[in-house]
Amino acid sequence: MAFDRLEAMRAFCRIVEVGSFSRAAESLNLAKTTISGQVQALENLLGIKLLHRTTRKVSTTAEGAAYYRRARIVLEDVSELEASVSRNRNAIRGHIKIEMPSPVGILLIAPSLPDFAARFPEIHLEISCNERVIDLVEEGVDCAIRVGRVSDQNLISRPIGVMRYCFCAAPSYLVRAPNLDAPSHLAEHKHLGFKFPATNRRHLPTLMRGEERFTLDHPPTVYFNNGAAAAAAAVAGLGVAFLPRAQADSHLRIGSLVEVLADWQMASLPVSLVYPATRDLSARVRTFADWATTLIAKDPLWAPK
Repeated sequence: MAFDRLEAMRAFCRIVEVGSFSRAAESLNLAKTTISGQVQALENLLGIKLLHRTTRKVSTTAEGAAYYRRARIVLEDVSELEASVSRNRNAIRGHIKIEMPSPVGILLIAPSLPDFAARFPEIHLEISCNERVIDLVEEGVDCAIRVGRVSDQNLISRPIGVMRYCFCAAPSYLVRAPNLDAPSHLAEHKHLGFKFPATNRRHLPTLMRGEERFTLDHPPTVYFNNGAAAAAAAVAGLGVAFLPRAQADSHLRIGSLVEVLADWQMASLPVSLVYPATRDLSARVRTFADWATTLIAKDPLWAPK
């Protein structure tokens, strides 16, 4: 039988995804000996070892992990090409790997995923929520949502929203704290600082009102690199926190946090959808991008001004 490179790539990718030759064979409706032979032939063709095999588990080599990321993209492109010329050409299908900051994923995207799944049942999402700034091509990521200025010239960036901020504190803190009627009073308060996880750089909140500007550079009581943790500490009464408004919203609505200095505007950060400049935006990724853009546009906590 002639060697089918695409089928071998599918077998290899499935083994990586399920972690077992047996489970991969079952999901592909093939004999275990068949996919074992396909992977062996692929390794021979490439002249590298793709998998570490033991009696207990299967894992990728460094070369295998890199090959998997690129092979999955190739297979998805083939699947999309086939769908575009088939009788069911309107069905958008395939796998999308997405990276996004935790607040965006937890507070905005995840609660609305039932809508996406119902509308696009043949698109399968793999969502990673963290604060890393990764190389999308190197890690096989189709697109990412980024908060802040995007300076990477290797990425196409589409502005889709804004992350707004506010200063908040628990009523239990405010009842025993000094007055807080102006930004300069923040120096007399315990406040909770934030460092960006990717750079460990401190965020200096800026407040604006007309021509007035104030940047808080007073040393904080404690630093956080996670908005949910900072919100929890603020609710517990530790001090005044500078939080994403979307993070604070549920606490503000039930009264466990109170907004302070509300007559001052806080500097916000842009929210963008980015993807590698070296790749055309596929139909499936475009579908997710358009859905996310519409979702943000309808949400007053995230919508562009």
